[in-house]
Amino acid sequence: MARRYRRKVFKAKTKYRPDIDNALPARLIPRRTAYTTHGIDHQMNAELSPGLLGEHTGNQRRVMLLQGLMGPFFRRLGIGLRRSGHVVYKVNFNGGDQAYWRLPNGLSYRGTLAEWPDAFARLLDTHAITDVMLFGDCRVHHMAALEVCRARGVTIWVFEEGYIRPDWVTMEIGGVNGHSQLSRDPRWYRQRAAALPPVAEHRKVPASFRRRATEGLIYNAADVLTRWRYPGWQTHRPWHPLVEGMGWARKLARKNERKRQGMALLERLQKTDAAYYLFPLQLDSDAQIRLHSPFAGIVEAMKMVLESFARHAPAGTRLVIKEHPLDNGVRDWQFEAETLAEQFGVLDRVDYLAWGDIEAIAERARGMVTVNSTSGTLALARKVPVVVLGKAVYDMADLTFQGGLDRFWTEATPPDEATFAAFQRVLIDTSLIPGGFFSEEALDKVVKHAVARFDGVPLPPE
Repeated sequence: MARRYRRKVFKAKTKYRPDIDNALPARLIPRRTAYTTHGIDHQMNAELSPGLLGEHTGNQRRVMLLQGLMGPFFRRLGIGLRRSGHVVYKVNFNGGDQAYWRLPNGLSYRGTLAEWPDAFARLLDTHAITDVMLFGDCRVHHMAALEVCRARGVTIWVFEEGYIRPDWVTMEIGGVNGHSQLSRDPRWYRQRAAALPPVAEHRKVPASFRRRATEGLIYNAADVLTRWRYPGWQTHRPWHPLVEGMGWARKLARKNERKRQGMALLERLQKTDAAYYLFPLQLDSDAQIRLHSPFAGIVEAMKMVLESFARHAPAGTRLVIKEHPLDNGVRDWQFEAETLAEQFGVLDRVDYLAWGDIEAIAERARGMVTVNSTSGTLALARKVPVVVLGKAVYDMADLTFQGGLDRFWTEATPPDEATFAAFQRVLIDTSLIPGGFFSEEALDKVVKHAVARFDGVPLPPE
C-alpha cells in the first residue's frame, strides 16, 4: 500500500538572524512557509524575490546543494551564490546539515535511501534545478543523486579536499578522484599547460584543527539529537557518532604523549640520517580506500606494504607509517602496524608517527607509498618518488613509479619536474580553487573563488 503524506502548512514568524553573516537585513527576511511532501520537509521563502541581496538576474541559475563538509562551508557558499543572483536550495539529510544551513529554501529529506532517487528527481523537476553541488561524490545519497542528474542533463559540481595541498580545494564538474574525467596522459598536461599563462604563487591560508574538531562535534551532536526527525537517514560513515566521540576523547587524552613521541622520532631520524620510506595512512572510512582501491580497509593496505617492504626493501632502510591527522582514534593503528611488522620480521625497522608535520617528514623520504592520498602530490612537489596502490588522478607515467610496489623499493626515480609543473598548472585551470575550510580567511577565499568559477569568470590565485 502506497505511503500517504499529509500536507501541512504553517507560517513562522519573521525573525532577524544576525548569525547568517549579516546576509539579510531584518526588513528583507521573508516569512517562511513549511510543508511536507514525499518525505521532504520544505522550508521555503515564497516572498523571496530577485534583488534582495543586490543580486543581478542575468544568467540566473537554480542551484541545489546536497551534503557539504561538516561546518559552515555550504551555508557560506549559498550566501555567495545568492548574492551573485542565483536561486539556491539545500537538502538537509540530518540535524547536522540543518544546524549549519539556517538559510531560506532548506529541504529536509526524511525518507529512506531506497526512496531517495525518486524524491530527488521530483525535487529537480519541481524547482527546475540547473546545477547540483555536493561535497564528495562517494556518499550513498550522492552516488544515487549523480545518476539522476546525469540522466536529466543537470550539471554536477563536486567539492573535495584539494588534489594538491595545502591551501587548495577541488571543485570539479562531473566527479573527483577515481570518478574524475581528467586525463591520465602526461603529454596532454604538457600540451595544455604550454598554452596557459603562468600563475603567481598564492598566499597560504590559516587552518585550525581545533575549529575543525569543534565543528565536527557540533555537527555530530545535532545529528544524534535529531535522529527522530530524520528516521530514514543513513550515514556514509561506519561508526555511530557516539563511538567516534569516544575515540576522539581517547585521542585527545593522549595528545601530549603522542606529540612527545612524534618529536622524538623526527629528531632521531634527522640525527641518524636514516634512509626511510614514508607510508601515510588514510582514513579507514575514506571512500578513496573502499571504492577506488583494491583494499577493503587500511589493515589490508598495511599488510601489503609491510610484506613487500620486508621482502624487497634494501637492508638498513626503514619504513615510517604516518597516522592520518583526522583519524578518530576508534582503532589503534599503531598496534595494528606493529603486529603486522612483527609478523613479517621487520618490527625493528618500522616506525609509527602518530603526530607530526607530513611536509617535514616527506621532504627527506627516499620514497612515498600511498593508496591514493593527496599526500602523493605533496611528495611529488618535493621531487620524492611515489608509488600508488589504488586510483589517483596523479598516477601516470613521468609522475609516479609504474613498475609496481615490489620493484619500487629499489628502482624508483623522482618525478619529472616539467610534467608535475604542467599537471599542477592544468589543475588550477580546471579543478582547483585557492582557499580552505577551517578559518575565516580560508572560507572567504574559497567561497569567492567558487562563485567566480561557477559564474564562468574564474579569478587568479591571490
